[in-house]
Amino acid sequence: MAATPSRLHLYFRLIRLDKPIGIVLLLWPTLVALWIASNGQPSMQHLVIFSLGTILMRSAGCAINDFADRDFDKHVKRTAERPLTSGKIRAWEAVAVAAVLSLIAFILIWPLNALTKQLSVAALIVAGSYPYFKRFFAIPQAYLGIAFGFGIPMAFAAVTNAVPALAWYLLIANIFWAIAYDTEYAMVDREDDLKIGIKTSAITFGRFDVAAIMLSYASALLINLICGLQAELGIYFTLGIAIAALQAIYHYTLIKHRQPAQCFLAFRQNNWLGAAVFIGVVVDYVMR
Repeated sequence: MAATPSRLHLYFRLIRLDKPIGIVLLLWPTLVALWIASNGQPSMQHLVIFSLGTILMRSAGCAINDFADRDFDKHVKRTAERPLTSGKIRAWEAVAVAAVLSLIAFILIWPLNALTKQLSVAALIVAGSYPYFKRFFAIPQAYLGIAFGFGIPMAFAAVTNAVPALAWYLLIANIFWAIAYDTEYAMVDREDDLKIGIKTSAITFGRFDVAAIMLSYASALLINLICGLQAELGIYFTLGIAIAALQAIYHYTLIKHRQPAQCFLAFRQNNWLGAAVFIGVVVDYVMR
């Protein structure tokens, strides 16, 4: 007889620490913002706080997402065996885990300025409300982009005690990136989502889904490029954007036939796209 998973292991799966792709999709744009805000010299304190905070808030978001979707996920093959959906843990446990992780994240930013703390409250509201947008919002991936990108204005606030227009433009770029990669993700579950009535960009875009993804990639990279040039980044940053663009083209070859396994692979490959942009930023500052 197979051993019963421990409570700790179930919580580990609830917050997706076994699937860290979501963490890096939040981390890359946050680190880009931190580097630009600090002119390439982020403090160790900020690096630790924002890296750990990203892990904590992504984990809390997974717990609250599973709580919100517990009656839907049982009808989706990919999510039916999640700890909460399968009944291995109770709904109140997921809420408790999310609350504890959010509290730890808030304690983590306590040394930072008041503006950063205020933005963290807004970030928590956006992250907590995201799962419910799938009930009525035609492109919830856009809202996800805000939730996944709130580390951008928070990074600027922590470093400069202000949120310049550049930070909001970077957030807009992140929204387009999230639409691109999460539409790839949504293409995997499109048939199940149609049956249960969940709204996703893959359903909304319909037969224009691939075109919408590529347009979103182009918009995200173009806005990032403009922001980088505005921040006086040079050739190495531009090279990072070019490498990211080549990866987006590679994603097109994966998703053009809409095969679920290939679409999921494209989604996972976004780690490298985000890494290319971040490395371009870091190298550009180092080579000055």
